[in-house]
Amino acid sequence: MKQTGVWQSDLSLPEYERNIAVMVRDNTARFGDRILYQETRNGSKLKLSWNRLSSDILSIQKFLLEHGFKTGDRMAVLSRNRMEMLEMELAVMSMGGVFVPIFAGFPCQIADSLVAFCEPAFVVVADQGQYDKLASVEAYRGIIHFDPVEQSHSHLYSFQDLIGYPKAEDFAGYDVPRDSVCLMMYTSGTMGKPKCVQLTHGNILSQQAALRLLWNLSEDDRFLSYLPWHHSFGGIFEKYAAITNGALLSLEHGFGKNTDLLIENWKRVRPTVFFSVPKIYQEIVTRVLQSDEVERIIFHDELRFIFTAAAPLPKNISDVFQSRGIPIMEGWGLTETSPCCTITDPKVQREPGVVGFPIPGVQIRIADDGEIMIRGANVMKGYFRNPEVTEQVLSDDGWFATGDVGEFTDIGLRLISRKDRIFKLTNAEKVIPTEIENLITKDCAFLTHAYVTGSGRDHPVALLFPNKAMFSNIPDKSLLKGTCECPRNLSDLSSCLNRCLRLLNDSMTVKFYRLNAAMLVDYELSIENEELTPSMKLAPNVVGKVFKADIEALYDGKKVYSDKVYVINLD
Repeated sequence: MKQTGVWQSDLSLPEYERNIAVMVRDNTARFGDRILYQETRNGSKLKLSWNRLSSDILSIQKFLLEHGFKTGDRMAVLSRNRMEMLEMELAVMSMGGVFVPIFAGFPCQIADSLVAFCEPAFVVVADQGQYDKLASVEAYRGIIHFDPVEQSHSHLYSFQDLIGYPKAEDFAGYDVPRDSVCLMMYTSGTMGKPKCVQLTHGNILSQQAALRLLWNLSEDDRFLSYLPWHHSFGGIFEKYAAITNGALLSLEHGFGKNTDLLIENWKRVRPTVFFSVPKIYQEIVTRVLQSDEVERIIFHDELRFIFTAAAPLPKNISDVFQSRGIPIMEGWGLTETSPCCTITDPKVQREPGVVGFPIPGVQIRIADDGEIMIRGANVMKGYFRNPEVTEQVLSDDGWFATGDVGEFTDIGLRLISRKDRIFKLTNAEKVIPTEIENLITKDCAFLTHAYVTGSGRDHPVALLFPNKAMFSNIPDKSLLKGTCECPRNLSDLSSCLNRCLRLLNDSMTVKFYRLNAAMLVDYELSIENEELTPSMKLAPNVVGKVFKADIEALYDGKKVYSDKVYVINLD
């Protein structure tokens, strides 16, 4: 697997489709009236078959062509996951256009600026609320809406106008080159302003060709999906894993925000595979430990495996699945790599922070400064309207600088930190905050996130965010760290953390990593406030700004002004 410092799979990447149009055509011929997507909306069941999808695509494409949409044109979309959005995406890609999904939860100013930046010919909005985010609708060739919009002007069209249009004779894009851009996604922006990543047909389809070698996905599989499609984890990795294999993709219409509804949907769909981030797995495990009925629903006899990404899955959470015979796959990648670069081997004992080996078609090497470099068919074409940054991260010979620092071990790639999160203390010693954060959260089911900071200070401090759902649960002690007192409220948790963090400090051989203070914050980080990325990762720059006064108070010994914090002094 390792040759001259380059790591790659022993398996070769097999042949794969030329473009999305060919994939949809071939799957329609293969699966016909089989359902590829379903959702529940306002109490009604909506289902989309392959034959209907292809029929609607023919109408959508003819409408767009006759209204001036050309090969290479872009279509920006402000909508939550829904059936109409999926049809628009595949129709635009299958005619050589470029689909640009944008997080529907962004406030007006951000949403409007991101739409304008990608210079779309058409803009699609879900409803009146999304339409109202556009400052200048006349700047675009057309606005398409899914739900009714009150305004009326000559370039405003309903989705029903499109699917009711006369059909083209065939798809418009069978001859679109594999290296043509078909999807542009804004990065999650954990460390700064989002960048607009240009991805090609080959990027997306090569990823699925690799997965076919690793996973035996088929039309018999069922996906329960809440991950947002404007982000690469849900919008590429999960969604196309289902679509390209003819599996059933069912929308989790609570969008991962309502655990009761998620369990209800799980009972109805009985997913064979499930893709999620650690925060949702924490909530599922909390319910499993509370209820035998929920345990029977989640661990039904057709569940094959779960997949986790975005952050390390705490060991106490993974133990619940593994003890019940459900393999856990973990992966790592970025939007710029379409997104997956590595996947863990379920036969190898999991270790938090280790994200597996390169998938077929992906090469990995570690630069002299520890940065992880990627080359392969999955690497983006570049950033839209940003040649300077593209040149900084993408070499002439195709190596992409990920910004992540890592190292290879016998059990796979170990992630260490984002390169730009490593900071120095006043004694010039370097601190890798993610290492401390992972140590804090890996055995604690009562925390959702930890944030360590301390640049230019004498020592690091931590902000800790609770998983309050666990307070109502009395978990199996075998699944918790031996010293855990199973706190029932924030005050108890603060006392418990005081003891656990002192033990953690004592165990650290690197003395300058030891925390002098921490703060338990009664606050739920959110995507809407940009404290979490759309993939539920903590956005450190934003969190640092939001809690700047509290962090200063931890260092300066001043009064803590926030009324929802518990200070833990460890010096």
